[in-house]
Amino acid sequence: MDQKKYDNYVAILKSELVPALGCTEPIAIAYAAGKARQTLGRMPERIDVYFSGNILKNVKGVTVPNSEGMKGVDSAAILGTVGGDPDRELEILESITPADIARAKELKETDFCTCHLKEDEENLYICVEAFAGKDSASVEIRTKHTHITRIEKNGICIFAQDDIASARAMGDRALLNIRDIVEFANIVDIRDVEPVLKRQVDLNLAISEEGLAHDYGANIGKVLLKTYGETLTNRAKAAAAAGSDARMSGCTLPVVINSGSGNQGMTASLPVIIFARYMGLSREQMYRSLVVSNLVAIHQKKYIGSLSAYCGAVSAACGSGAAITYMSGGDIDAISRTITNTITNVGGIVCDGAKPSCAAKIASAVDAAIMAHYMSMDGQVFQPGEGLVKDSVESTIASVGRMGKVGMHPTDTEILNIMMDN
Repeated sequence: MDQKKYDNYVAILKSELVPALGCTEPIAIAYAAGKARQTLGRMPERIDVYFSGNILKNVKGVTVPNSEGMKGVDSAAILGTVGGDPDRELEILESITPADIARAKELKETDFCTCHLKEDEENLYICVEAFAGKDSASVEIRTKHTHITRIEKNGICIFAQDDIASARAMGDRALLNIRDIVEFANIVDIRDVEPVLKRQVDLNLAISEEGLAHDYGANIGKVLLKTYGETLTNRAKAAAAAGSDARMSGCTLPVVINSGSGNQGMTASLPVIIFARYMGLSREQMYRSLVVSNLVAIHQKKYIGSLSAYCGAVSAACGSGAAITYMSGGDIDAISRTITNTITNVGGIVCDGAKPSCAAKIASAVDAAIMAHYMSMDGQVFQPGEGLVKDSVESTIASVGRMGKVGMHPTDTEILNIMMDN
């Protein structure tokens, strides 16, 4: 692998595997609001929040962390304005105090925050406008949860950047492919990726253990262990589900995300960690397997985008399945079979927003990925011409990605319409 591609893959991992406190959509709203207050230079008298349908979908049913159970766009925006530290980006609400929560609850009962659904915008779009006296400030986020594209103060643009420049700075996902991902995992100097991978292991294990130890959401992780026992497959499913149980229901522990999602970050890592421990792999072998999982997940999402009607747990679980095949000694063909078997099986799971049931979807996706792994190790794979399966793993990933982004776009709109009827 040439140095340019090697450096690109390292850059992708460093830019993607970052810590976040709480579901990333409400946190992104809080971040924009906190940044708007910071730009304004004082506490606003009122704020306006504009957002795309997919942002609303992923905020409506999830608990904002450090909020004492509050939900909704207004809760996230007000809390970020009142007490958020925007310099901490996706950990903006780490600094929230009981006094901040009390003040936010008071402001929710007033006309301090006005919310506006912005139609005909890209799937990930947020803009917060803050006003105090004759002063105003606005912060716009597009494409990625922390990617600020424009900041204005009193109607004057003081910062602007486009998405192309940002994408280059964070690594070119167009260079991702399965063969190079496996080669990179084999040759990468672990010192180049260990900091981000160690953090992923430590933080994601911690919230998984928290989810198994206490009651969160529908307790999917605990139900799985209680019902199906301590089999390897079930422990892998339960570990990922338990992390989501906690995260979707307001747990204040941070996680390391993948493709802008904490649920995807946990799904791409926890099953791999469970299998690595069971197999007695060294820490270096586990890290190399996590490289495979994370990059395979990111590779798929480059076709689908950060937010869509396609459940991202499928992409992340597919990454885990590919990594399990990798750590089991599977070659590039075996890894490709695992990927094909996973995404052409459960690629139709829909995303109807962030909420406690995400844990169940994660468990289902991980189960499918592990089955895909065992199929592959037995030499079994779905054949070209069967549904979305093409004559190569890259073409199959692209076809499923097209279905997720283009084919499911009308589904995404209808899901949002149905949710707004409630």
